[in-house]
Amino acid sequence: MNVTVFGTGYVGLVQAAVLAEAGNKVVCIDIDADKINRLKQGIIPIYEPGLEPMVKNSITTGNLSFSTDAAFGVEHGELIFIAVGTPPDEDGSADLRHVLTVARTIAKHMECKKYIINKSTVPVGTADKVRAAVEEELTERDKSDMPFDVISNPEFLKEGSALNDCMRPDRIIIGTSEAESEQKLRHLYAPFNRNHEKILVMDVKSAELTKYAANCMLATKISFMNEMANIADKVGADIEAVRAGIGSDPRVGYQFIYAGIGYGGSCFPKDVKALISSAQQLGIAADILAAVESRNERQKHYLAEKIQRHFNGDIQGKTFALWGLSFKPNTDDMREAPSRVLLARLWEQGAKVRAFDPEAMEECQRIFGDRKDLTLCDSKTEALQGADALIVATEWQQFKSLDIDEVSSALSAPVVFDGRNQYEPEEMREAGFDYYCVGRPDTTSSY
Repeated sequence: MNVTVFGTGYVGLVQAAVLAEAGNKVVCIDIDADKINRLKQGIIPIYEPGLEPMVKNSITTGNLSFSTDAAFGVEHGELIFIAVGTPPDEDGSADLRHVLTVARTIAKHMECKKYIINKSTVPVGTADKVRAAVEEELTERDKSDMPFDVISNPEFLKEGSALNDCMRPDRIIIGTSEAESEQKLRHLYAPFNRNHEKILVMDVKSAELTKYAANCMLATKISFMNEMANIADKVGADIEAVRAGIGSDPRVGYQFIYAGIGYGGSCFPKDVKALISSAQQLGIAADILAAVESRNERQKHYLAEKIQRHFNGDIQGKTFALWGLSFKPNTDDMREAPSRVLLARLWEQGAKVRAFDPEAMEECQRIFGDRKDLTLCDSKTEALQGADALIVATEWQQFKSLDIDEVSSALSAPVVFDGRNQYEPEEMREAGFDYYCVGRPDTTSSY
């Protein structure tokens, strides 16, 4: 099938690459000429395992191409995906300017029926706004009788495993009331729907709400566990034991119930805010979602407060090794990352940081630039040198096995602040460490 994708960000590029890999002829359109030129050379602007070779292969086969020519993109694609950003506005609501601009662009150039597919995460009612924008443009062109449909087809990708999520989806949501549109998308997604039926067809508004509801439910589970971890701190319980206890109940399950220092990234924070804003516009008090957001923001300060207590409120001149900058493993994304809050707190108190992340070093440099109180190191070992304590902010695989002797000899004192509960408190105590984690009993070598 001939497919056009407007937007070469995370969602658009992954979706385009996977559809091209399946044999479709896919054109990606973006207004950023420099980005398009780099993509033509196979230079990927984001880190996602497996994405670069897939893109390069599909460029070679001719199934995937990139352009800034919107007219060409509209002419090429029978199915046209809108996968542009919907950044939060000042009130937390989703900014739909880019989505509606693409809608008008499609209407400006279309000469036959097009199936316009909203892939971006958008509030309920966006398809109606897209339809109105297209109709308005077609009317101005005196082509108001030209047929089209607007379909909601939300993405459910996790950064770090996006290709697998796209190629082996749990479900494929199709929001449409047109039988022809449903059949077009069933045909498009047939290669990913062979194992068992994964396609769920529903009305457009239900599809739009499903995306927000899914992300907000997962964010709720994370904030709930972090709240339980704070309670565990006060009563002397172990949140890991609690996690095993509740996770064994199939009604709860084990996914997304790990305590930590808060969620980040481009999805959960933005989508929670957007759904709160939508609810408020409807006159609904989104009390649960507001609590989820509030707990998450407080949780990002959790380690900084433990650091302050350990050093008796004085970290002026201290140096900290920081392992992990991205908001989660297997991505270079630092948007809303807990590490950013932690860095700000440490710098405010006059501390220095030696940081290492397997993929987010360039992104950290881009965000913070050159600072005397930030040293970006080439390895986790280098980050330890001369530091007064180690902080673990992201659960990268290479951080999970701690070389006790190496860490102990490199630090000025054996102190570890673990924001992801990677290590066992008793083992750390026996090794002579002061060890601080999340919702588990802190241990010191003097115990």
